[in-house]
Amino acid sequence: MGHFLIGLLVVVLSIGNVIEEANGEIPRTVLSEIEWINKRGPFLGIVAPNNYELNPLLDSQAYAPYHRLPSIEFAGRKFRFGSILNHRVVIVMSGLGMVNAAVSTQLLVSLFRLRGVLHYGIAGNADVNLQIGDVTIPRYWAHSGLWNWQRYGAGIDNELALEGGGDYTREIGYLEFAKYTNGSDNLLNRIWYQPEEIFPVTGTPEVREHAFWIPADQYFLDLASQLENTKLPQCVNTTCLPRPPKVTIVDNGVSASVFVDNAAYRTFLRSKFNATAVEMESAAVALISHQQNLPFIVIRALSDLAGGGSEISNEADIFGSLAAVNSVDVLVKFVGLLPPYRGSKVQSE
Repeated sequence: MGHFLIGLLVVVLSIGNVIEEANGEIPRTVLSEIEWINKRGPFLGIVAPNNYELNPLLDSQAYAPYHRLPSIEFAGRKFRFGSILNHRVVIVMSGLGMVNAAVSTQLLVSLFRLRGVLHYGIAGNADVNLQIGDVTIPRYWAHSGLWNWQRYGAGIDNELALEGGGDYTREIGYLEFAKYTNGSDNLLNRIWYQPEEIFPVTGTPEVREHAFWIPADQYFLDLASQLENTKLPQCVNTTCLPRPPKVTIVDNGVSASVFVDNAAYRTFLRSKFNATAVEMESAAVALISHQQNLPFIVIRALSDLAGGGSEISNEADIFGSLAAVNSVDVLVKFVGLLPPYRGSKVQSE
């Protein structure tokens, strides 16, 4: 009878854990691991977009995983713990797109004690003066995929739907479509770019603010400027870039859950927003970090000229792996510039 009761108890507890996970709650075993690892924090939170960019970091000699607790799996994510150049880090892979990046970053900052967020990877390039393999560090990030699609027949002087109540604005600007039908009218009219509604932890809950350009942490940017003379690999096997890649601080990067392989839209993003890096995750990482009042920086290596047209043949097909490695190299060097942790968040003093 005693063995039966013990077995029944094990079954009940197991069902409880399954229910917890099914409801999205944190299982007790995972919660205890989170509490244990947070006592070893705070950490630098590192967000990688996918395995293509994650694996070079995990394979780097600079990264040393914690042997006692190398990772925690929760909510479809794997959080890895270790150190880079004596700085404690927790690393998560987000997956493709803005939603995955936002969910992963929010989990990262909510579950673990962090002193800053670092995001890295590859990106499309909108600046013809830069080259594949160059590593960009934008000062500002924006989500370029939040639109108000204007009604057919309305002009630029006409108020947008719900603009009067403060939900939308015409301040940022628009993209007008060419004629969509064989007739004379442009049925698609134009889209107006919109700022995000944000709810910072420093504000009042449920009282929205609006933000389009999100600034990277100035202290991080000042440190990163020391990397502008970094020497980076130039060749993949026997195929080499025309010049060695460089690290450069640029004005702006833009993100949306859209893969930009169109030269005309690339040119528009450059002329309208002065964008250099064009990709699908960084603005989400920036928006979450900003709302959670955590310093962040994004390091993106250029893998191709978005939409084509580069004189370098095959572009990302040949040099994508080089760009991924370059982004990791610069990330590691940036971590090496950070001062030892002394009891406060890493940010401008």
